[in-house]
Amino acid sequence: MKHTISVLVENHFGVLARISGLFSGRGFNIDSLSVGETEDTTTSRITLVVNGDDIIIEQVMKQLNKLIDVIKVNDLTTDEFIDRELALIKVHANGKTRSEIMQIVDIFRGKIVDVAPSSLTVEVTGAEEKVQGMMDLLREFGIKEVVRSGKIAISRDNKAAHR
Repeated sequence: MKHTISVLVENHFGVLARISGLFSGRGFNIDSLSVGETEDTTTSRITLVVNGDDIIIEQVMKQLNKLIDVIKVNDLTTDEFIDRELALIKVHANGKTRSEIMQIVDIFRGKIVDVAPSSLTVEVTGAEEKVQGMMDLLREFGIKEVVRSGKIAISRDNKAAHR
């Protein structure tokens, strides 16, 4: 089962290496890893997506909690959470295909971020399925290059009224 794990850490040198080393040392492949500063510049949030059963993930989370610079570890998979991914997709485009590509981008609420004589670069943000769906449709035009951010996630505040 895929687990989305959020790790709040002190913003110190080597923290990411220790965390990723913990996973690789146990033979886990990290499907996705994103890191960024939080609202507090002294801390960062690491979002990991990994495959594993509940028992193994629980053991890894306990070991993560033992690392010095780790403040808090959450397996968001068991809670309600919001997740997004960003992708930049460079696709072959010519005079004949440009408008069709632009329609697909518009349907997915993406953006054209660069136009070149033989390509368009597209930005799309959303759930992994949305990003993959757009890539599947653009594949027929010939994808030249793709860069994906990996998943970022935040837990929902269940105490607030949902609008």
